[in-house]
Parts: sequence; C-alpha cells; structure tokens
Amino acid sequence: MPRPRSHTPDRLAAAALAVIDRDGLPGLSMRAVATELGISPMALYRYVRDRGELEALVVELVLSGADTTPPPPGPWQGRITLLATRMRDTMGAHPAVLPLTLTHRHHSQSALRWSETVLGVLTEAGVEAGDRVVALRAVIAYVIGAVQLEHLGPLSGPGTTAISGLPADEFPYMTATARDARSVTPDREFHGGLTLLLRGLT
Repeated sequence: MPRPRSHTPDRLAAAALAVIDRDGLPGLSMRAVATELGISPMALYRYVRDRGELEALVVELVLSGADTTPPPPGPWQGRITLLATRMRDTMGAHPAVLPLTLTHRHHSQSALRWSETVLGVLTEAGVEAGDRVVALRAVIAYVIGAVQLEHLGPLSGPGTTAISGLPADEFPYMTATARDARSVTPDREFHGGLTLLLRGLT
C-alpha cells in the first residue's frame, strides 16, 4: 500500500513562498524548501518533479488571492481598471514572485480565471477577434510590467537618483523627467499609465 502524502500542494507552495519572501527569488531551491518543510531534499521530489513545478505552485498560491468576479456594470474602462487594480494589489503583496508570473501564468487557474473575466468585459464592450487578443495581452503586459517597476525599480529608487545626476546638456529630457518623477506617487503612475493604455485601446 503506498505511503500517504503528508504535504499538500498548498503546503509546498506556502513553504516555497516563505523562502522567497525571506531570501528573495535567488534563495529558492529544492534544498531550501525542503528545510522549510523539515524534510530531506530527496523527499521533496516525491511531491514535485522539479523547481519549475514548485514555482508554478507558488504563482498559483499568490494569484489565488486575486478577486476574479466580474466588476459591477458600468463603462468597460472602469471595469478593466478595477480588475487590473485587484491583480496589482495581489501581486504587489509578494513582489519577489513577480518574475515567475510571466513564465507560469498559463498554468495558474487563478490567472486564467482573471483573464477570462477580462475577456468577458472586453467582449461585452464590443472588442472581438484579433483586437481582443491584442487588448488582453496589452493589459496583462501592463499590469505585470507596472508592478515590477513599482516594486523592483521604483521612481524614488537609486536608478532615478542616478539619472537625475547625469549631465543635463547630454540628457536634458532624462534628467528633467527624473526630477519630476520624485513627485509621482505609485498610484498615480499605475493608474495614469493604465488610463493611457485603455484610451489607446478605445
């Protein structure tokens, strides 16, 4: 009779997420997760094939926190904004996981349900066929990219400070924009960029 599996996918994902939150994505390894669970590294392979499968479990755990229910009736741009904001808040709770979302979002049931809801809103707005494909991918790319910039390369970070110190005669627009960036809040950056994107889709 096979030995019962004592670690569920959710428990494995929670252990891996704890490692990432504590040590960053470079700290994620089969050995580190096994240590978090109190088992040997070889025992971990009874539950997952490899690190890739473990990463997919983490992405699903994080994205499962996103509310994928259709927004209330109203202008489609506002409904998409609400869905994008929900995903931003969910992903932003664990910023070190962000690089994994592009690779594993197709395997996440939560990501697929969110995309299905976005597609429903777009379809109701009359966006169909190839335009709907472009619109969905544009929204996904914006949300993931914007959240990465917010948490891994913020406007108030050292990169912006370094740019503001460049020679103004060689980089007049970059240095001026870097100075202006100090007054732009993360909310203004996210929603302002999303508004421009949705205006273009319109």
